[in-house]
Amino acid sequence: MKALILIDIQNDFIPGGSLEVPSGDEIIPVVNNLQEKFDLVVATQDWHPQNHMSFASNHKGKEPFEMIELGGMDQILWPDHCVQDSKGAEFHPELNTTKIETIFRKGMDSEIDSYSGFYDNGHKKSTGLAGYLREKGATELYFCGLAADVCVYYSIKDAQKEGFSATLIEDATRALDNKKFAEMKAELQGLGLKEISAKYL
Repeated sequence: MKALILIDIQNDFIPGGSLEVPSGDEIIPVVNNLQEKFDLVVATQDWHPQNHMSFASNHKGKEPFEMIELGGMDQILWPDHCVQDSKGAEFHPELNTTKIETIFRKGMDSEIDSYSGFYDNGHKKSTGLAGYLREKGATELYFCGLAADVCVYYSIKDAQKEGFSATLIEDATRALDNKKFAEMKAELQGLGLKEISAKYL
């Protein structure tokens, strides 16, 4: 079975949000149309406590996009975003949420960041997404959402490691850094990633 995975289509990642992805709002009508073509639609949602250590504001003298070490891993410091129960953490109001069966929240542990919909960045805790998809009988996963070069990329990589077939819907995602994402995409293609345009689904 095919499943559509919506990654972090939240207000803070849309233009005007605190961590806006350029043209991120353009994907919403595409994603809404896509949902009608899948039997199973699930979503991920960044859901950070205010004291999250990936926020530059929680490190004295640090600015957003500086690099630090956190828990033995390199960590980009982000502007505060998707704080639990904030307007920025909500799904974009134009996103159709009626077909979403389950929402997997991530990034709730203040000590470790969590880009992938499957695991935190240290692969210490699972969100339960892989088990849920297996139980539903999903084998082919189609990915869309924000941002292509962060949470979409890491979610696809973990999906591949978990043995799922992964397809990127290229016109239903946007990146913070297109050049960086082109390099990441080449890596994922080497691991078996497929790409498709929404109109061919």
